Amino acid sequence: MALHTEERGTPGEHRFPLDMAPEKGRWVLVILGMVINLCLGTLYSWSVFVEPLIAYFSLGLGQAVTVNDVLMPFSVFIAVFAITMLLTGRYVEELQPRMVTMIGGIFCGLGWLLASTATSLMMLTLVFGVIGGIGVGIAYGATIAVAARWFPDRRGLAVGMTVLGVGFSAVLTANLAGFLIDAYDVMTTFLFFGIGILLITVPMALPLTFPPSGWRPRGWKAPVHGERGHVACDCNRAEMVRTPAFYGLWLCYFIGSVAGLMAVSIAKPVGTDLVHLETGLATTLVAFFALFNGGGRPVFGILTDRINPRNTAMLSFVLIGLAGLVMWQWPVPAGYIVAFALLWGCLGGWLAIAPTVTATYFGTVDYPRCYGVVFLAYGAGAIAGPQLAGYVETTTGSYLGIFPAVLLLAVIGFLIAFGMMKPPGREG
Repeated sequence: MALHTEERGTPGEHRFPLDMAPEKGRWVLVILGMVINLCLGTLYSWSVFVEPLIAYFSLGLGQAVTVNDVLMPFSVFIAVFAITMLLTGRYVEELQPRMVTMIGGIFCGLGWLLASTATSLMMLTLVFGVIGGIGVGIAYGATIAVAARWFPDRRGLAVGMTVLGVGFSAVLTANLAGFLIDAYDVMTTFLFFGIGILLITVPMALPLTFPPSGWRPRGWKAPVHGERGHVACDCNRAEMVRTPAFYGLWLCYFIGSVAGLMAVSIAKPVGTDLVHLETGLATTLVAFFALFNGGGRPVFGILTDRINPRNTAMLSFVLIGLAGLVMWQWPVPAGYIVAFALLWGCLGGWLAIAPTVTATYFGTVDYPRCYGVVFLAYGAGAIAGPQLAGYVETTTGSYLGIFPAVLLLAVIGFLIAFGMMKPPGREG
């Protein structure tokens, strides 16, 4: 499917397949971004790999490893993902999103491929966590930037739909990983996933492009300054980081990521070890939770469009706090399902709230670099969340102590959102 374009900044309009008008054709780019992100989001099935990797390194290779050790490649992957977004954001403008996304897809696929050759957790962390993380960090930001540029009128929905692929990824990949691990082994599963990521992401990236400079949907008028509580300023990165709104957004994103990524990284072992579910059912529930992770993205994106971002953020922390309370006081299968559905859903929500608020509060003139800084909150959460979960389990022998910490984090996040998640230049 070819998408013919003129160079960004020149007059004229892009031509979409079947001569669709840009107002309709831009949805093609959202769908492509969604599928690419579905491949990039395969890492969200990591909890399915935890126990097989412990068995592989402990029994197969005679290396003593803990849950904390096996969660490290996952944490490093997301941390590198975030740092790479920060460092490579400007290249989205210079190289254009199609080239950037193709390069990212290649790195991500290679990370999974090389992971199949790992003979130690250090090697797995380097090839999967670093190379794979670089790939996702390169490609993910480009797909979001495309959606943000093409949809000034429905930015939250478009960004939410684009990143929905990452959230829904585990719906497909968790059960697929479980099947492949049972049929072959955990390392062969890494190999198969790497090949699939390469075959899908590279060709799907070819049509991605930015609209011509100054393009707006036909009949759409930009909101006036201050309308609906949204005060947009076209800030560059240096200007953005001098505003209180940036720090409020960053801290809220960090707290939402800590809570959500803990849940992602330990979903299956909590189901089997704490709630005593059968292994197959716990794997199936990881895919079920991914439905909420994916669905939370457009839902919270729409909420961010329709109510002010501060209210959306506070709602997310109410739900996170409820999840922590339910799992802490009611560690039974029903409580587990409710709590983890909420935690995965709110994590997905923050992956739509944060990029939408970045564009709404700070504009899109320097968007890839601005969101790269904001996204560091997610990377920091990737280190803090899973490692905190692993530390609690290793030191206490149970995952239960994690959930009062989740409740406390939610209270802190709510207060920060209330006090600091305000548009630049707005006092109330």
